[in-house]
Amino acid sequence: MNVWLLLCSVEVSILAAVSTDKFDSKLDEDWKNWKSQRGNQYTKDEESYRRMIWEDNMRYIEQHNLEHSLGKRTSKLGMNKFGDLTNEEFNKLMNGHRRIEAVNMTEIEADERDESIESEESPIEFRTATVDWRREGLVTPVKNQGQCRSSWAFSATGSIEGQWAKRHGNLVSLSEQNLIDCSKPTDGCSIGFAWHGFLQVIEFQGINSEETYPYTGKDGRYCRFESDKIAAKITDYKWVWGGEAALEQAVREIGPTSVVINASLKSFQHYKEDKPFNMFLLTGVYYDENCNGYVTDEVLVVGFGIEDGMNYWLVKNSWGTDWGDDGYIKIAKDRGNHCGIASFVCYPVV
Repeated sequence: MNVWLLLCSVEVSILAAVSTDKFDSKLDEDWKNWKSQRGNQYTKDEESYRRMIWEDNMRYIEQHNLEHSLGKRTSKLGMNKFGDLTNEEFNKLMNGHRRIEAVNMTEIEADERDESIESEESPIEFRTATVDWRREGLVTPVKNQGQCRSSWAFSATGSIEGQWAKRHGNLVSLSEQNLIDCSKPTDGCSIGFAWHGFLQVIEFQGINSEETYPYTGKDGRYCRFESDKIAAKITDYKWVWGGEAALEQAVREIGPTSVVINASLKSFQHYKEDKPFNMFLLTGVYYDENCNGYVTDEVLVVGFGIEDGMNYWLVKNSWGTDWGDDGYIKIAKDRGNHCGIASFVCYPVV
């Protein structure tokens, strides 16, 4: 079954109205190759509709990259697996949050502040350093949530994986499916936050490994947690308040940290560097003036650094390696809490 049919139904009359002679014939081979690489198959009418969207996205990408070459954009875009989706469809499929305005969500802060940590502004000599916890063995390879809007579970396991490895010297890939199936009656493939996952691991006194409890990308009917095969445990979780300075201190001193960001924009959807000839080409630091604090996606900050004079957060997503820079994105740092990245920050205690 074609996966995009699950997103929405499109009237056959609308599909049939798309004339193939409106397509750019110079893109015929690119369209054919793109479909072949991803195994995409469509009905005749659906293909016309998807080709129309794909060409529109291609023009958007080319215009953006032209502006990048002129110094007007800080990052590049590329045609990826989301190329035949409108931005609305992309958000329905990939973003697990309902555009919550982070800056207005004060009730959580009020309830949790007494048990959380707050940080002062970091000294300037520390704020210019580079941190990448991948180099220290605290980050598992990029995973793929598929059609399950379970980014919250991937963010939670990523944080726990890092803290467990830091404490015990053993990096284990943990089970997102364990969290999805056992989080009833809420969360699962619908909506959730990393701290929901932390609370579950505390309640169950552990979490299984990916090997023990493999990922299916669907809401399971039953919780199949195996208490005799626990791969990691946590005792608590902490909030980090204080903006980007506090987030930097947490990432530097604690390790990979769970955050929520705005991943809804078209520029975010197509963030990618095509690397056919030079594997060392840089995607660039993501900055879009329209990326406000409406959070839509849960991710993992695994470090920070400087590229071309621009500070960035190194962020691991759960959309597979066919997006971004092999599954990662560099988000502008110290630019007014760009995309709301420092609004909700938390990490587990092992």
